[in-house]
Amino acid sequence: MSDSTAGELHAEQLDDFDRRILAIYQYDTRVTGESIGQAVGLSAAAVQRRLKRLRERGVIAKEEARLDAKALGLSTTCIVGVDLEYERNQHVDAFKRQMREHPNVQQCYYVTGSLDFVLVVVTRSLQEYEDFTREALMEHSNVRSFTTLVSMDTVKAGYALPLSDSTSRPQP
Repeated sequence: MSDSTAGELHAEQLDDFDRRILAIYQYDTRVTGESIGQAVGLSAAAVQRRLKRLRERGVIAKEEARLDAKALGLSTTCIVGVDLEYERNQHVDAFKRQMREHPNVQQCYYVTGSLDFVLVVVTRSLQEYEDFTREALMEHSNVRSFTTLVSMDTVKAGYALPLSDSTSRPQP
């Protein structure tokens, strides 16, 4: 079964309670089952059982801390479009592997269109970004070209998904 098919099956199996729980939980995994339960009309135990089931089924893919890059000295964010020379499976897979392993690559997307990949890269400075490009892109035998956009301000960043009819952030 493909990943997209698995995702479609998960979406069909979610009920309104699951969606309402996830709409709250995705913004703060420390919110208590009791608070979520009050907001959605379930007991804390029922919320915890549903969260456990959602984790087991892979709907909750990962729970992790989001760190403040600037507070950690990573003040430069660049969006990088990469065009590969060769696009055979082994070449694409090798590039994916390298990007997954590179600590400065925060996000990596394999895309369609005029580019092959879009990266989000965080560094301490433009000099460190230049070092990244030399090591990870210019020295990579399969990178034909790349284009860099330097972020001046982060207006919105995150992984929250639209799970309810409301466009505002749900509150427990």
